[in-house]
Amino acid sequence: MAESLSTLRTVGEHIELVVGDDIANSPRFNEDIAPTKAEQRTWSRWNVASLWVGMAICVPTYTLGGVLTAYFGLSVTEALWTIFVANIVVLIPLTLNAYPGTRYGIPCPVVLRASFGIIGSNVPALVRAIVACGWFGVQTLFGGIAIHLLFSAMFDSWAALGGTGEVIGFFIFWILNITVVIRGSESIKHLEAIAAPLLLAVAFGLVFWALPKVSISEVLAIPASRPEGAPVFHYFMAALTAMVGFWATLSLNIPDFSRFARSQRSQIAGQIIGLPLTMF
Repeated sequence: MAESLSTLRTVGEHIELVVGDDIANSPRFNEDIAPTKAEQRTWSRWNVASLWVGMAICVPTYTLGGVLTAYFGLSVTEALWTIFVANIVVLIPLTLNAYPGTRYGIPCPVVLRASFGIIGSNVPALVRAIVACGWFGVQTLFGGIAIHLLFSAMFDSWAALGGTGEVIGFFIFWILNITVVIRGSESIKHLEAIAAPLLLAVAFGLVFWALPKVSISEVLAIPASRPEGAPVFHYFMAALTAMVGFWATLSLNIPDFSRFARSQRSQIAGQIIGLPLTMF
């Protein structure tokens, strides 16, 4: 019995691979990196924007302003504009690298094959995975501490655990993350649809809570910590490089998400709405 051959078909602006036996039986094919089908591409611009809201509103991003003022010698106003400009800069490779994901439904490891070959693509994919493990560890650490503090406020017995409670909180948060991830992209989409409005509400709540306690004009008027008379350009470029690097790694594997987008317009508009505005 002859094996069926794979074919390509155009569905709107998408190219869909109809997998035949020739590809399905290949050792280089698996379901995790298989091109998405047309019916799987369900993410609207608001789903993409919600994804970015969920990634951008986190404890590490709250530290950016302090890092730029304390270590990079910028004023508060300069730090805010640096963050905004940096995210506009990183938005360029994000939208460009997202294009093949949306067009062909392929994830980052498959996109890399065009540049590095089938075998060579394993190297940059592994490097990106190592960086992702580090970032996931940082986020899980903060999430675990948050769970520990929440339970400590509710139960005195939990507060008495001290560092042990933080470790338990770490693994609780880890399990919650894995539970979402193993359910696939639809699980992430639905979670972000719920989480994004809540995160925005919390963020604005913190702003309104802080407004009566601080003077924005006084905060913006705080002088920069760099030497007096030093040119701001050098400090700005150093800070800009650091801020671009904050999301630069995700610009490599953005096809992992954009392959589920309904259209190029959805992924571009969603990223424009979700990244610069949320980070600023």
